[in-house]
Amino acid sequence: MRSITIAAGIVLAFSPLLVSAQGRMGFALGTHLPNASCKLESDYEADMIAIKKNSGSNLVRMYSSADCECVPKVLAAAKAQGFQVLLGVWPDDKVSMTLDKYAVQTGIDGYLDQVFGVSVGSETMYRKTFTGPQLLEAINDVRTVLPKGVKVGTADSWNKFADGTADAVIKGGVDFLLANGFAYWQAQPITNATRTFFDDIQQALAHIQTVSGSLNAIEFWVGETGWPTDGGTNYGAAIASTKNAQTYYDDAICGMLAYGVNTFVFEAFDEPQKPAAIGDSGAEGDERHWGVMTSDRTPKFPLTC
Repeated sequence: MRSITIAAGIVLAFSPLLVSAQGRMGFALGTHLPNASCKLESDYEADMIAIKKNSGSNLVRMYSSADCECVPKVLAAAKAQGFQVLLGVWPDDKVSMTLDKYAVQTGIDGYLDQVFGVSVGSETMYRKTFTGPQLLEAINDVRTVLPKGVKVGTADSWNKFADGTADAVIKGGVDFLLANGFAYWQAQPITNATRTFFDDIQQALAHIQTVSGSLNAIEFWVGETGWPTDGGTNYGAAIASTKNAQTYYDDAICGMLAYGVNTFVFEAFDEPQKPAAIGDSGAEGDERHWGVMTSDRTPKFPLTC
C-alpha cells in the first residue's frame, strides 16, 4: 500500500468509522468507444482486463442501461472476467425510465451473480429533478421488476444526503446510497482537496446514520470522485493536471479506501468523444480527460492502493 498523508482533523472526523478491511474500489465506465460507436462485449472485456490488471478492482458502474443496449454485453463480459456491475436507471423522464427499467428487467436473466445492484438516478436531487419522496417512488417502481435479492439504491451529491433533502430516501428502505464528492468542483486547490473530500463524505455518512438510526443498515459508498488530468479544464483554484490527479488518487481515493469506505472512481478511461459541458455560468468545461487511463487503456499513473 502506498503511503497516505492525511491531516489530523480528518482522522478525528472518521475515527468512529474505522474498520479493519480495506474499502472496495470500482470505476465508472462509459458505453462508447472514442469514435462514438457503441462498445461491444469484447470492448467491455478489454476494459475489465485493463482495470483488473492495473488496479486490482473487479467492479464497474454504469449509468443508463438502455444506452447502447449495454446490459447483456457488459454482464456477459463481467461473467467472463469475474467482475460485478452496478447497473443504472435514468429516471429523469418517462421515456428514459421506461427504457432503462425494461433493459434491466430483461437483461439480467442468467447474470445475477454479476449484478452488484441497480442505481436509480444519478444526482437527480442535486439537479432538482426529483424531491426525496419522488425519487423514492422511482426507486420502488424499479424494484418491482427486479428479482428478489437484487440491491437497489441511488447516487447523489454528498450535500443532498447531508442537508436533509434525501431523508425520505434514507428512511425508505433502500439497500445502498452513493454519495458523490468532488473537491475539484468546489474549486479547491489540490493542497486542500483531500481534507475537503473527507469532510464532505463524513457529513453525508453521519447524516445517513443519524436518520437511519444505524451505522450500517444502509450500505454506503462514495459514488463518484476524481480529478481531471492534462487537457482538462481548470475550475477556480482547482487545476486540471495529471500530477494533481495522481496526488488526489493517492491521498483522497486511496485514503478513503484505507478507512474502509467503498469508493467508485470517476472514471476508468478518457472519453474523447464527449462534447464540452456547459456549466451554470455558460462557460464550457472539458469532460474528456477524467480517466485514470487513456482511451487506449494505458494507465496515466500507478493505480494500486
